[in-house]
Amino acid sequence: MFTERSRRKAARRVKAGNGRLLKDFRWWQPLSRALFYLPLTNDDDRQVVFAVDVSYWQQFLADDGKGKAHLYLDGKHHTESKLPAAFPVAGGTIEVASTVFGLKRCHYVTDEGAVHQLIPDESSAEGRRARLDREHPSLSRWIGFISLIMLIVPMILAIPQIIDSLTHVPLIAQHLGTFNSPIALPMWLNIALGLCAAAGSVERATRLQWNAMLDGSF
Repeated sequence: MFTERSRRKAARRVKAGNGRLLKDFRWWQPLSRALFYLPLTNDDDRQVVFAVDVSYWQQFLADDGKGKAHLYLDGKHHTESKLPAAFPVAGGTIEVASTVFGLKRCHYVTDEGAVHQLIPDESSAEGRRARLDREHPSLSRWIGFISLIMLIVPMILAIPQIIDSLTHVPLIAQHLGTFNSPIALPMWLNIALGLCAAAGSVERATRLQWNAMLDGSF
């Protein structure tokens, strides 16, 4: 959730668009692009459609590692902003925030404080995940549970090993003493657990589920 201060700061980053047309979502883009829609009644009572387009690759290539969100109005480039973004629209604000695993927020917040998640493109990873949730809710819940376990278990196993390594740094050991972890896993297993945790975070990102402790604060 954006604070009022962070929303004002993000709003200052918004720049005018160039009017280019929104490109269709392609079949090879589920892991590299997010596309969300918001049908809305404009100030003049005209029905319009906003679209939020975010390139995940751009996030890694950007100098600041944040990338940009692009807002389209009825298929034309309307405004853009560095992430996290807050786009003022009729009746509220579209808030967009990302992590290294995907989006953690793409919501419309009304002036009255109501919050609505935007509608993902059906071809995107987020759209396919939402369709799975609608058509197979039991399977969806199991997948969500498994992704949570894929995060929690590696964390439980990794924390004692990390503390062990840190407390054996001479300067830290001198002041705090040392801690010998009861868990000592081989490197290949720690790498495998890290990959499991990353996969779990990616799955959660497709549902825009995010927790600072579980998913990191990136």
